[in-house]
Formats: sequence, structure tokens, C-alpha cells
Amino acid sequence: MAREPRRARGRVPFRKSLLGRLLLSFVLVATCSVAATTWLAVQTTSGSLQQEQSRYLANDALIYGKLAEYAATHANWGGIAPTVRQLATTTQRRIAVTTQDRRLVADSAPVGTPLPQTQSAALDPLHVDATMVPGATAGDIDPRAVGPFRLLPGERKDLHAMARRSVACLADYSLAGEIADGPSGRPSIKVVGGDPSGMLDDLCGGRRLAAATATESSAVADLNSRLKKCLSSENLPPLELNPDLTWGRSGPVTVQSPAPRAPIKDYSGAPVPTAMPVPTPTPAVREPKDGGVTERKTADCVDAARRDQLRDFVAPAAYLFVTDPSGATTPRFALSRSNTLRIAGVAGLVLALAAAVTLLLAARLVRPLRALTDAAQRMRDGDDSARVTVATGDEIGRLSAAFNDMSQERQRLAEQRKAMVSDVAHELRTPVSNIRGWLEAVEDGVAEPDDALNSSLLEEALQLQHIIDDLQDLAAADAGTLRVHPEAVRLGDILDQVASAHRARAAAAGVALTVTPADLGLQADPVRLRQAVGNLVSNAIRHTPPGGSVSLKGRSDDGHILIDVADTGAGIAPDDLPHVFDRFWRAEKSRNRSTGGSGLGLSIVRQLADSHGGQATATSPGRDQGSTFTLRLPAGP
Repeated sequence: MAREPRRARGRVPFRKSLLGRLLLSFVLVATCSVAATTWLAVQTTSGSLQQEQSRYLANDALIYGKLAEYAATHANWGGIAPTVRQLATTTQRRIAVTTQDRRLVADSAPVGTPLPQTQSAALDPLHVDATMVPGATAGDIDPRAVGPFRLLPGERKDLHAMARRSVACLADYSLAGEIADGPSGRPSIKVVGGDPSGMLDDLCGGRRLAAATATESSAVADLNSRLKKCLSSENLPPLELNPDLTWGRSGPVTVQSPAPRAPIKDYSGAPVPTAMPVPTPTPAVREPKDGGVTERKTADCVDAARRDQLRDFVAPAAYLFVTDPSGATTPRFALSRSNTLRIAGVAGLVLALAAAVTLLLAARLVRPLRALTDAAQRMRDGDDSARVTVATGDEIGRLSAAFNDMSQERQRLAEQRKAMVSDVAHELRTPVSNIRGWLEAVEDGVAEPDDALNSSLLEEALQLQHIIDDLQDLAAADAGTLRVHPEAVRLGDILDQVASAHRARAAAAGVALTVTPADLGLQADPVRLRQAVGNLVSNAIRHTPPGGSVSLKGRSDDGHILIDVADTGAGIAPDDLPHVFDRFWRAEKSRNRSTGGSGLGLSIVRQLADSHGGQATATSPGRDQGSTFTLRLPAGP
């Protein structure tokens, strides 16, 4: 039975290996998990941070706006505590107000709670904190600080009545007007869509509405008095402020009033109306010779006079502390319930994806392993034909291929074992039957125990002994107990001894036996070597017809000693060459004594060659063209 060629046993390419696939799958799942989690975390955290930051900024602006408004409209901080507590409850922040020497004015936290090291902002109506008021310039006066310019209730009532009449007048001309109150209580009218024709001032009493009241005139007079002192101390020319806080000079030189500041916005982002109409620049007749120094000093005196006038009407400068209730100045952002559920949902989805990929990989791995297990169990139950399908080229595919090879080899050995038992029984039966038959014939008086009978019985006994010795040698080789005792021998002597032992038999068979002298030495067991060469010669004589020849030849080849036993006999078919060294195998299946021996001689030759570290081979051109058996042995020292 021919063996199938074994598959290559080289390393599996990493990209096709089980390790490579597992690593790739792990990297893929990990990458998807990390990417999904990172994306979700970034999206959720960014959204939460933006929402929380917007909320905190809005709350901080609300707190500062309310407290700054209180400072601009009250002469002290005495009644600020209720406002602080209300703002703390609304914004869920801790709010504290202290004087500039850090004496506590109001605090929403329990008594004894320490203040942070650094204040959040400064509350000074005369010097606005630009970091807390968008669009404001550091040092601006809070527009809600109007002081003595605050109108009396009667003045407000009269001005509002006048404003309503002006709006009604504009309506007669198909113009819409809106009334807005300033911090001082003075109403102003805004014409919707603009008033390019000056209808409000010329026809609807706009100039009369803008005229100063008694309260405003008194406040302007007081302001001019304070301004005069500053101008005198700075050696500046005198000037008088107009009711709208613009100024101009009599004489050939006029200076430009301070440029109007950008309107300050409150915490909601809406512009805060100014106490008086925004000053309009007075055009200069000519440039001052001092490059604008006088102009800047005059503007500084105006600002100083205004602050000096307002100081008694606004709360003193204070510090504002805004923190979390825990005391942390940096807000702590917590994920909302919806964001938490989103993260949990995506995490669950990623987990399900990872489980699905793992299950798929596990199924692909377990399927061939289960097939191997089933095949091994069938083999255990006696099914030597059990095989598995090799579907991949990875480690599991190699394992499946190795299992198939093992199963095939096991099946071949089982078949050989069965054939061997049958062949051994057949080989032993023939001599035993012959001996028994002749002995029964003698006992029955049919045959006489003469010399011819004794010789025949002795020949059968020797044949039986020969078979038993061959079986014992093969059993020792299979068990690993076949021992050889190498020593230095001369190949020519071995070949001559074998030829002498078989020359009589060759002559009786009509076969010419020749030996080519070989003056070569090697390390070998002389007894076992003669046995191996003798088996080859005996086999060659048996299969060579009368008139043929058998030759023995020794030669050297690349550090090895080769012993060739060539004959001109029946030859070997190409299909039979792989089996000539199998046990009990014979080309002639009839097992006729005249055409074959026990079928163990060549098997013993191969085992003896292996025990010497060599090998036995056979070649033949074909049937009836002779054959050559070669022993290839290491030369040794």
C-alpha cells in the first residue's frame, strides 16, 4: 500500500497563522472599542463642558451684574445680605463680599467657613472690572451710577408724559417710537427704523424732552464746581460742562470732548442706557499747539470730578468671592443622566460587538477541534478510516493534516499487522504440516524412517527455525533491542565469505555467482553484515533463472561504502519497488516455495542497514530485466 506524500512541515506564515489572526482580531476589536469610547467621551464631555461652562459663566455674570448694580445704586453694602443669599440659592454657588481689607460684608456660607486665597472680581462702581463686563474698558464708571442725576418722581412723571406725547406725534407721521428709561429715570425715545429727517427734534418735542431738569441742572452745577478746582490745580483753562456732559470753550481755541465710550452691557448682553445722552464731539477750530496734552488733562479732570461727585452715592470698593459650595474655585463638571445613559449604551454596544467577534472566532476555532475530537473517538472505537477535512493552512489546518497522516499510517500499520499475522501463520504452517505428515506416515507404517526422510524432516525443521529467527530479529528491531557490535572489517573478506556460503546453492540453481574484489575497510558488525548481504544474495539466486548471473560488488562513494547485489533475474515492476522491503511482501502472491521465501529476508536487511546508520535501496528497469539491491553504509574511521 503506497503512502501519500506528507505535507510540508515548515512554519505557517504569520498572516495566516492562528496567532496572527487572533492578534489581528484583538487589535481590531480594541481599536474599535477605543475609537468608539474615545469619540463618545469626547462628544459627551465636550457637550457637557460647554453646557456647564455656559451655565457657570451665565451665573457668574448674573452674580456680578446684580451686585455691581447694587453697588452703583446704594451708598453702602448694609443691605446686600438678602441679595447674596438669593443669588447663592439661584446659582448653587457660594458668594461672599468683603471690603478691600478682606473684612466680611456678606457670605452665603456658614459662619467660620474660610475664604479662598484669591478673589473672583472687584466690585467698584467707579472702576468697572473689564473681565466681568463684556465690552467694557478697565476703569470705566458704571453707567448705573448716576448719583445726584437721579430724577425726582415728579420729574420722571412729567418727562414720561412728554415722551408719550412725542411718540404719539411720531405716529401721526407714520413713525414708530419706543420709550426706554435710563439709569437716572430719564426716558429716551428711539425711532424705529431711524429718523433721518429729524422729525422727533423739529416737530415732536424731542429737544424739549432732552432739556435738563432742575435736578440735573443742580447736579451739573455741582460737577462744574468740582471740575473748576481740578482745572485750576492743573493750570488748565476753565470750561463749563453742558447738561449732556459735553463741553466747549469760548474764544479762538476749542477742544474736542472725550470720545464716547462703547456702551456697557449687562450680564444678559443687552446694552445699558447711559445716565445722560451720549456726548457728541465739538469740532476743533484748530489743533492745539501742545499736541493734545491739554485735551487729555482736561478729560482726566472731567473723569476725576465725576468720580468725586459720585463717591458719596455709591458703595465703596469691595471684593467678590464666588466658589462651589465645597469651596473649589474651579467648577466640577458632572455628567447628566442622559449623557451617562449614552455612555452606558455605547459601552454596551461595544461590548456586544466584542462578544460577537469573540464568539465568531471561537466558533471558527472550536469547529475543527470538535471534528478532530470526533475523529479521534472514532479511531479509538476501531474506525481506522477516520479523517478530518483540512480547510485552512494555519496551525489548526496543520494539526488536521498531521492527524490525517497519523490516521493513515495507523490504518496502514493495522493492515500490515493483520497481513503479518496471516503470513506468519501461513509460513509456520507449511513446515509444521510437512513434519507432522511425515511423522504420522512413519507411525502408520506408510513410510520408513530412512536417511532421505530424516534429511527432509531436518530441512523443514531448519526452515522453521529460520522463520523463527527472522521473526525474533524483527521483534528485536521493533523493540529497539537489536544490537550491533561494530568493528573494523575488510569488505572484500565479507563478500568472499558470503559468496563461498552461497556458491553451492547458486551452482545447483544454474546461476553464476561472481565477486568484484573490493579493498575497502569499514566499521560494522561482521556477523550482521554477512547476514544482510547473505539475505540479498539468497534472494537474488532465488529470483534468477538458470543461466543467469548474480554479482557482488563493493565501492566507495562520498564517505560511504556501497555494496551492490545485482542479478539478471525476474526484475521488479515499478509499482512493486516501494514494497520490496515490507514484511511478508512477495511479488508472487501464491507463496510457492519455489518462487519465494518467507518474505522476511529483505525486511531484516533494511533493519540491519538502519542499525548500522545506513540504508537499503532497490532499483530495477522492470520485469525480466534484473534488479540491483544496494546497501549504503557509513565508512567510519
